[in-house]
Amino acid sequence: MREVLCLVLGGGRGVRLNPLTKYRSKPAVPFAAKYRLVDIPISNSLNSGFNHIYVLTQFNSESLNKHITRTYKLDPFSGGFVEIMAAEQSMDSMDWFQGTADAVRRCLKHFNNPSVEYVLVLSGDQFYRMDFKELLAFHNENKADITIACKPIAGSEIKDFGIMGTDKRGRINNFIEKPQDEDAVESMGILIEGKRYYLASMGIYLFNKEVLTEILYNNNKADFGKEVMPDSFPHKLTYSYIHKGEWKDIGTIKAFYEENLIFTDSASSVNLFDESWPFFTHPRYLPPASVEEADLKRTLLGDGSILRRCSINHSVIGLRSCIYENSRIEDSILMGADYYESKEDKQRDVQKEIPFVGVGRNCLIKKAIIDKNARIGDNVRIVNEKGVESFESERYYIKEGIVIIPKGCIIDSGTVI
Repeated sequence: MREVLCLVLGGGRGVRLNPLTKYRSKPAVPFAAKYRLVDIPISNSLNSGFNHIYVLTQFNSESLNKHITRTYKLDPFSGGFVEIMAAEQSMDSMDWFQGTADAVRRCLKHFNNPSVEYVLVLSGDQFYRMDFKELLAFHNENKADITIACKPIAGSEIKDFGIMGTDKRGRINNFIEKPQDEDAVESMGILIEGKRYYLASMGIYLFNKEVLTEILYNNNKADFGKEVMPDSFPHKLTYSYIHKGEWKDIGTIKAFYEENLIFTDSASSVNLFDESWPFFTHPRYLPPASVEEADLKRTLLGDGSILRRCSINHSVIGLRSCIYENSRIEDSILMGADYYESKEDKQRDVQKEIPFVGVGRNCLIKKAIIDKNARIGDNVRIVNEKGVESFESERYYIKEGIVIIPKGCIIDSGTVI
């Protein structure tokens, strides 16, 4: 599929996912015990047979750049690649990327391979499984200039999405960004199996290359979804491709939390254990998880974890997580650690009177996200006892009732949150 070039947008500041994006971009945020969010669009592309992939990066990109270069080393005989395309200043412009469309516009000069006929633009902060070959086939069958992947959603969800209106053939003729009530989009509803749905843009766009070039060079607007795409509907054949599988925009703490915990249930609509459609990530060659008299229920457990006589229920436990005696984890996400502490490291921790990396003894953690390399001391309770909805401090955050311990943070023994 040399004629399809995939562009994965590396994301902006990721404010809604702060503090998980304090030290990394959104696509680099750890996900489902061992992956990063950027692995999703890249894996879908590779599984679809599209192996010409650029990842456009700018903000907090060091972690993302490392992950891409360490993970995706394609066979040179395949002719494929997964490469970083970083924001750059040039003689033409000294500005950085101003939005999704501006990022692609500024990089167009690098996409000069004459064999490229189509450009597939993907978001780096969504979770889904999609065969892009089917999207391409739909695009060609309709002789489309642009195809936008859309997800049917209920009327109660419309205020969080851009809603597409189409004619009977599926050509898009209307767009309303995040309508606040169903009355505003009543005429845009469609019937699927007798139920009324609305088409939400998934932020996945397939362009004929010459159409994309024309649109961006004749338009200086910065964002695809809110500006560039609606302007194209009257004069470009723009069709909606209806995706009926799982899809989630992981742009908020609540969405990130809920989507991670879905994988603890066997009823999850996306199967991580399907060998015909693997999700790829960095091969770390970690040892197997070590579990000593631990009670695990509905738990996704990352490689190299060390669990000692603890109890874990409905939680995601990331790589190299260390959880010690009599601690209980419920409804939580632990992202694990980037390294193991040696005996010498632990001796220095004792001398400095700081906890080891991981979760200490006799702790209780409920409805929390513990970022990488956090140090939770003994007898700590992270339970949001007062039911606070929103709070920020140096040591922890609370967003939508979920307690978040930032990367590398130290929570002293005996602390109650």
